[in-house]
Amino acid sequence: MLTRKQLELLDFIRNRMDAEGVPPSFDEMKVALDLRSKSGIHRLITALEERGFIRRLAHRARAIEIVKLPEAMERTGFTPKVINGDRVDPPKRVAPPKGAMRVDAVSALELPVMGRIAAGVPIEAIQEISHHVTVPGSMLSGKGQHYALEVKGDSMIEAGINDGDIVVIREQNTAENGDIVVALVEDTEATLKRFRRRGSMIALEAANPAYETRVFPDHQVKVQGRLVGLIRSY
Repeated sequence: MLTRKQLELLDFIRNRMDAEGVPPSFDEMKVALDLRSKSGIHRLITALEERGFIRRLAHRARAIEIVKLPEAMERTGFTPKVINGDRVDPPKRVAPPKGAMRVDAVSALELPVMGRIAAGVPIEAIQEISHHVTVPGSMLSGKGQHYALEVKGDSMIEAGINDGDIVVIREQNTAENGDIVVALVEDTEATLKRFRRRGSMIALEAANPAYETRVFPDHQVKVQGRLVGLIRSY
């Protein structure tokens, strides 16, 4: 399963190749996806290549082969092709890497991505599914329901959680001191923070010295889940 940005990029490449016969430049991709730098495009391209959706040809500028499309994007009669300027090559078969394992041989489950969660100042509570992501079954901790969220902000960066990461959350309404949780503040705002109970007060701690710890009466904070895993695209 691809992330939203990966799907957006794959769709943009496909549409540009269909319309003009050549793939877009990295600068065009950056503008189309509203990213701040081309390094983000490099990470998305690498992720698409690792997942087998595209292939790049070495030593050829702007040479991208669309190998396959996700089911939701498939078109009748789609044929993979390589375009390099006015050159069109038939797709070539590539042997899988040594030690590669078939996806269907790995225990994996699909989880709903419930939108974005703020790792910074709390944002509006999350309520709707934006897309789905496939995660290893070994990542799911214990029994109960799980869901995923896309991280927005950098307040948990020293806990290894970066802006744009996907966090896997197990639904639960209790937490131990030190747990990283999804906390609903005053029934309106959701945030990802480290949980600390101080008597009748709840402290929501950031993992970035640029952010202050926020303290609330315990009745104003509801735990909605605990962090059990993280997915990052490079």
